[in-house]
Amino acid sequence: MSGDSQENQAAGLLVTDFDFHLPAELIAQQPPAVRGMDRMLVVNRSTGALRDGLFAEFPALLEPGDLLVLNDSRVIPARLYARRTLLRDHEKPTGRIEVLLTEPVANEEGANQWRALVRPGRKVAIGERLVFPSSTGAIELEAEVLERGQFGERLLRFAPAADFFGILERIGHMPLPPYIRRDDADADRERYQTVYSHDRGSVAAPTAGLHFTPQILDAIAQKGVEVARVTLHVGLGTFAPLRVDRVDEVHLHRERYTLSAETAEAVNRAKAEGRRIVAVGTTVVRTLEHCAREAAGSPLQPHTGVTEIFISPGYEFRLVGGLLTNFHLPQSSLLMLVSAFAGREGVLAAYNHAVEAKYRFFSYGDCMFLG
Repeated sequence: MSGDSQENQAAGLLVTDFDFHLPAELIAQQPPAVRGMDRMLVVNRSTGALRDGLFAEFPALLEPGDLLVLNDSRVIPARLYARRTLLRDHEKPTGRIEVLLTEPVANEEGANQWRALVRPGRKVAIGERLVFPSSTGAIELEAEVLERGQFGERLLRFAPAADFFGILERIGHMPLPPYIRRDDADADRERYQTVYSHDRGSVAAPTAGLHFTPQILDAIAQKGVEVARVTLHVGLGTFAPLRVDRVDEVHLHRERYTLSAETAEAVNRAKAEGRRIVAVGTTVVRTLEHCAREAAGSPLQPHTGVTEIFISPGYEFRLVGGLLTNFHLPQSSLLMLVSAFAGREGVLAAYNHAVEAKYRFFSYGDCMFLG
């Protein structure tokens, strides 16, 4: 289906067409006691048939020769707590400021600049300086506010630090999404991270990968399934609420990705040989489909870039033939992507079944495989 056909189909859809009722008690607040011991809803895209299963059986759903693609981005402890140091005369000192780093920003000076969400942001003005103390009160980082954006967004320039990411590991908090209504705990340092994470840069986990264990990966390899990796650093765009009414008005934030030479070769070979490419998570789908669109029919080439691809019903998938994914928020771009892959009515029927069967939803929840 051409891009024009996708736009024509999307033009008739509203964001509210991707709504479903989700009882609050089904939103997982904790990971399962043991990694990999999750439920999995198996969806047959051709027939719409549903089957309740367990993630432990995922290797059995793969065929020898399949290419399984993972996102190896690593979550950084991107949530920080700061104090303001330059208050105007008429203001009273406020409590701590929550800062969520969302994206590093390249600049000519080579300064350490980040886009961030700031709460409460109403009084944090351009030119103010934020300091970030450790638990002992020692100042570990300092940043100046350079720009002010919508919805609490700021551009921060951090003062030079010998080991910026090392400091984040010490004083930062894992950026659990807002629907997990608790503070992060020590266990989240491990559990809100895939076992194969490598390149740091995400501010939210690629959650479909949280189910995997080394043992399950070994079982997949032993079955003759080829495994490859891409890196897409999950940013604000993946989870930001949609503030438009129509699907054809949706625009996502840009996210950084890398396609290695090894993965480009593996994907090209699988496509040429007619083997199925199975994506672990919507981030992998977006990376592969963006690269395929940019290649315009030519073989994929290794490179690093940014993508703001938005996939909704009507999109013609160029590479992905199977998808493992978690359950997503109502009226979200991720639910629209899954609906593009398996049909809106079928996906919503699967979600309604998951609600009735009391599956656990969102980041720490259960998963579904669409093949």
